[in-house]
Amino acid sequence: MQSQRMHILLAGVIAVAGACAQQPDAGEEESQALASAEISAIPITSANEDARVDFLVGQELADVGRGQEANARFRAAVEKDPTFAYAYLNIASTATSAEEFMSNVAAAMEHVSHASDGEAMLIEVAAAYTDSDPDRALEASKKLAEAYPNSPRAWLNLGNVLAGRQENEEARDAYMKALQLDPNMYAAHAAIANDYLFQEPRDFAKAKTHFEHCVELKPDEAKGYEFLGDTYRAMGELETARSSYTTALEKDPMLGVAAIKKGHINSFLGNFDEARADYDAGIASATPFNKSNYAVYRAFVPVHAGAPTEAIAELMGIAKSAGDHGLRADQVISVRMFSLSNAATIALHHEMFDALKEILAAREAVQQENMELVGDPEFSRDQEANKLWWRARMAAWMGEFDQAKTTLEEHRTLQEADSGPLRFQGYHQVLGEMALKQGEFAEAVSQLQKADPNNVYVKYLLANAHEGAGNAEEAKRLFADVANTNFNSVGFALVRRDATTKAGMS
Repeated sequence: MQSQRMHILLAGVIAVAGACAQQPDAGEEESQALASAEISAIPITSANEDARVDFLVGQELADVGRGQEANARFRAAVEKDPTFAYAYLNIASTATSAEEFMSNVAAAMEHVSHASDGEAMLIEVAAAYTDSDPDRALEASKKLAEAYPNSPRAWLNLGNVLAGRQENEEARDAYMKALQLDPNMYAAHAAIANDYLFQEPRDFAKAKTHFEHCVELKPDEAKGYEFLGDTYRAMGELETARSSYTTALEKDPMLGVAAIKKGHINSFLGNFDEARADYDAGIASATPFNKSNYAVYRAFVPVHAGAPTEAIAELMGIAKSAGDHGLRADQVISVRMFSLSNAATIALHHEMFDALKEILAAREAVQQENMELVGDPEFSRDQEANKLWWRARMAAWMGEFDQAKTTLEEHRTLQEADSGPLRFQGYHQVLGEMALKQGEFAEAVSQLQKADPNNVYVKYLLANAHEGAGNAEEAKRLFADVANTNFNSVGFALVRRDATTKAGMS
């Protein structure tokens, strides 16, 4: 569970996790980037032409999903022009940690007087998230689209903000507006495809069509083939997906994330030795930050194999060694939070409460370190709310329901300071888990239907609630939906086997 502001940050982290490939020749990059910039009605403001070129190359890299490479070019831009507000904003949008996101939004705001009106509006969108105010972000994004109605990037921004609120039909309309203005906008095709792929109501055929456009637009860009592989996974065509990832690696042997995704497929198929080999190949070609994050996915192999204690040990080892790889302090925190959060989920699911207490204690220590590093009151409140959420979950699963209710209400009180439609999804999830533990299945259904509909673990809990309530047909449908997810997360690794059996698919 995270606040809406942190959803935006984490989405950025996920998007850049595979961006470790080598860059093409600068001349080709720059010509492509300058050509694409001509269609944008939002001015890009810098008095330094070299900084502007770095920015445009970075924007092109970010648009195709190479966020870490893009981040380096945005950083180069602000080195050449320290007043380049829009470049700071784009460092934030490709950030790998909360501190990097927050500090660069602050830098963009500091230099907003040097920005165009459109850039200032984009900065206001990000600033609203740092204030835990996604409603204000939506208002600012709508104003941007009204002020620049012929800018595909303005409509892309609006689509992203709407998608972050799970207002997916409206988001898709905004993405299509961007594509009407520029049918060749790679970033808009990728954005709407991902929305169809991961957000309800999903439509895999439409996702495939848009990712095929990405490949047609940039046939030598490996990321498009990776994205197509994701689509085939969603469609249950695992061998075709593996072939698409192989093509991506042929296009770019340094695209470690494609090897990681081949590892996911082998994990699903029960080919655990092959999965580990795929993960090792992806880790070998990765940047130091990605090496640690990819290792987390390698630790899911024993979860799929039914060995949770082994998985927790691997994850705790990753958290412990995160500071040994030359990462920035904020990135070390990011890796530790990722590792410990997954370890906590495994321990909770398997009711390993002694281990869970130790993991949460370590996680809260990292959160405290992060709060001190970021130094922002809203971020600190968000982290305190998250601590309470985990404590409430643990109490609920341990059967300490009075304690769980008390702690959960403290969590809700902190969440009330946020705006946006999603801020209480985590609250309803815990109420649903509590009801499940007490055998109150109708209440569990009611509460879990208000939780995150795109979270595979929540969907699994909801299927169990329907099963307990006697809604056999709906339960089986949801179990089948969970079993066919085919996107690796700790939640999916924990429930795939049981969901497959309960759906009658084993």
